[in-house]
Amino acid sequence: MSADRHLTVLSRAWCHLCHDLLDALAPLQVELGFSVEVIDVDSDPELEERWNEAVPVVLAGEGELCRHFLDAAAIRAHFRRIG
Repeated sequence: MSADRHLTVLSRAWCHLCHDLLDALAPLQVELGFSVEVIDVDSDPELEERWNEAVPVVLAGEGELCRHFLDAAAIRAHFRRIG
């Protein structure tokens, strides 16, 4: 799978919004064919300081696609842009 077809989700183990977002993202992952890396912000003090209450956050590289709730339209638009 191409590195371009990859998203990162910044999350927390105890965060119900994070779990909800990941559950909602799974069908899009199958539909659009991308990989997902989940990073727990609590495992890295720099990430925790930067993102703290913003999680969950979906990133494409350094670009933020959505936070708190899945924006399926933004995910689709991102993959349309990159082809």
